[in-house]
Amino acid sequence: MVSDRSRRDFLKTASAATLASLAAQRPRTVLGQDELETARQQAKADAVIVLWMGGGMAHAETFDPKRYTPFRPGMKADDVESTFPSVPTVVDGLSFSAGLERIGRVMDRGTLIKTHIAADLGAILHSRHQYHWHTGYEPPVSVAAPHLGAWIAHALGPNNPAVPAYIDIGQRYEGNGEAEELKAFQTGGVLGTEFGPFRVPNPTDAVASVRPPAGMTEERFRNRYAAYQKLLAASPSRSFGADVQKESLLRSLENADRLLTSEASLAFDLSTEPPSSYDTYNTGRFGLGCLLARRLIEVGARYVEVTSEYIPFLNWDTHDNGHTRAAEMKQQIDAPIAQLVLDLEERGLLDRTLIVLASEFSRSVLVEGKADKLVPNQVEQPNVINELAHFGHHRHFTGAGSVLLFGGGVKQGHVHGETSEEKPYTSITPPVTVTDLHATICHLLGISPRYGIITEERPFYVTQDGLGKPVLDLIA
Repeated sequence: MVSDRSRRDFLKTASAATLASLAAQRPRTVLGQDELETARQQAKADAVIVLWMGGGMAHAETFDPKRYTPFRPGMKADDVESTFPSVPTVVDGLSFSAGLERIGRVMDRGTLIKTHIAADLGAILHSRHQYHWHTGYEPPVSVAAPHLGAWIAHALGPNNPAVPAYIDIGQRYEGNGEAEELKAFQTGGVLGTEFGPFRVPNPTDAVASVRPPAGMTEERFRNRYAAYQKLLAASPSRSFGADVQKESLLRSLENADRLLTSEASLAFDLSTEPPSSYDTYNTGRFGLGCLLARRLIEVGARYVEVTSEYIPFLNWDTHDNGHTRAAEMKQQIDAPIAQLVLDLEERGLLDRTLIVLASEFSRSVLVEGKADKLVPNQVEQPNVINELAHFGHHRHFTGAGSVLLFGGGVKQGHVHGETSEEKPYTSITPPVTVTDLHATICHLLGISPRYGIITEERPFYVTQDGLGKPVLDLIA
């Protein structure tokens, strides 16, 4: 396992970056107006839904299956390939792992990337790779790197002034041993509080997010809000941070108040969803998060992220019982994701809404890291498997991974890249990096990969160093 010291070092650098950003002056945009407008005119999408498979989703157990190897006591670990049989999708020649049949039936609306690779960040730490995926920057970073959703909110603003531009659904901090690490990237960073996430930790009670706290009347809530506005406006900078930070905090409070008093807040009340639709999505918290995402896109959300929830040693974090846990996760995600695609299509929203399904890295039976750059093993894998608990893909693998894209201007029924048929199933065609995946998402939204700000007297971009290049093969 990764040492506590590694986690502390990560937190130290993230905290230092946050403090540095608090002292920064108001950020200034890098690109000129002409270049901004040129990028906007190329936009194919208006909104994004990221479906985050936190913990490490094994590509050979999901969207890039290999030869099926059933469990039998006494089998050699080296014999294990895919622990599920493959099933055909609606796209000729493309098969998924069993348990993902419904998503397979909507793949004629989307693209599969087989060769998404994670960066080499030393000893593999989930929080470091999740930080990199969500911000586009490899930690440590000298400033607080904004989340991708914050960048999109900054560049485009809200689709609907009453709806937060960046909404995060499903990730809880309470009781999570890596809560501080998660908070490090779920932020507006140097862009300011107003571009940070509107958090809905529990989609089963999403309506509570747009109501005053329990025991407080709406009138009392509004009076307290008004008093707080006056306090912030009148306070000296030394008490509440720099002026730019106070202004950003005030705007975030104004945005929250606007939502609470708008008709758009009704989208958070899942009890109004017709029972037949609700039941399709109700596979658990993730499924209801997908339903909430659809309802929020309908009322004008710009960026929504729904997580299967990263909790150490649970969900996709399969340090043991890899096969059993993968089967459970497929039951949670298959029907809701397919229904989300169909519902957006039926409502005429899929063409302008980009859906991205991704994970921080994949998993392998035998390789930690990737074949040409191994890192210390974090999971014990016996050479001979006698128990079902050891059957499945446990080790962290960064040499290939699957990403699904639907709608929003991507090709339909398309497969990008190829992985080897021999273990460890690495990318054998040019890989898609986090930097270029972000550039592709931004390009589809009409945001230049060089979009950025000047902070601490130097440029800081939406893609690392402004060097991201859209993967044009993915775009229709």
